[in-house]
Amino acid sequence: MRILIAEDDQVLADGLLRSLRASGAAVDHVASGTEADAALMTNNEFDLLILDLGLPKLHGLEVLRKLRGRGSSMPVLILTAADGVEERVKGLDYGADDYMAKPFSLQELEARVRALTRRGMGGTSSTIKHGPLVYDQAGRVATIDGKMVELSARELGLLEVLLQRAGRLVSKDQLVERLCEWGEEVSNNAIEVYIHRLRKKIEKGPIRIATVRGLGYCLEKIPA
Repeated sequence: MRILIAEDDQVLADGLLRSLRASGAAVDHVASGTEADAALMTNNEFDLLILDLGLPKLHGLEVLRKLRGRGSSMPVLILTAADGVEERVKGLDYGADDYMAKPFSLQELEARVRALTRRGMGGTSSTIKHGPLVYDQAGRVATIDGKMVELSARELGLLEVLLQRAGRLVSKDQLVERLCEWGEEVSNNAIEVYIHRLRKKIEKGPIRIATVRGLGYCLEKIPA
């Protein structure tokens, strides 16, 4: 899961970054509306935008209006002051998917983030199934034939991306975009290492991560 936080309160932003990164998400942060707009124009790999309305330089509503004007259906969770009813209504009318009034519970925000990203991927269940492999996005637990598979945080993130695009080719560059935050250096060789480790743990029975040389990877089910 790749998330962009647009929030000018550094203390709140730091809390959100720690909480969401601890849950396994790759999270980037901007502190102004112009930075948010620029990031959204240049990166299409975000799964969710957490948007404070009271941003400097460009109001959050204008960031949202421009995002929807470009035809993006990216889920957007608005953060606003508790008394900002009019702004919340405008935000929903402009195309926001949900809102939270400050102050809020980080636990509730994490639950809303999971719900919005599931909805953005076209599902309502927190589980993704691929043959005997079942991945619980909420609990971040993978099982094969009901037995838990021990995976690192990076391997879980990689598995999640492959499952979301099961049967379709995913390039190394796409994996880096989805798994890594700004400034995080992850080489193509590192992706190959993560794929190798993941293969050893999940390629049992009809599950396979196929390599298309020079192009990327595809999670497949092998016909019986």
